[in-house]
Amino acid sequence: MYGVISTIPAPVEMYDAVHGEILRRFGAFDGLLVHIGRATPDGFQVMEVWESKEHYDRANTDMVFPLMRELAGDQPPPSTEPTTETFDVRGLEIPSGNIMI
Repeated sequence: MYGVISTIPAPVEMYDAVHGEILRRFGAFDGLLVHIGRATPDGFQVMEVWESKEHYDRANTDMVFPLMRELAGDQPPPSTEPTTETFDVRGLEIPSGNIMI
């Protein structure tokens, strides 16, 4: 498993727009186990658990970063290099999905 926390210095409205459009266009990402988004004083943060780093990299390269650039429109494109922190996933339980690792 691959756990990552990404901190993005962009308005939380960018997260809302990207998240909504991802759900509309792509649905669930292959390999994504958990996704949590939250506002921070300087932008927003996303905490995710993926089956592997390869799943994470592929989703960002192929879908998330291009969509962020597209939605930015005339504004300067948002950073596609968020500050990231990886973490070891020690346990994961999603009872409604019958997932317990």
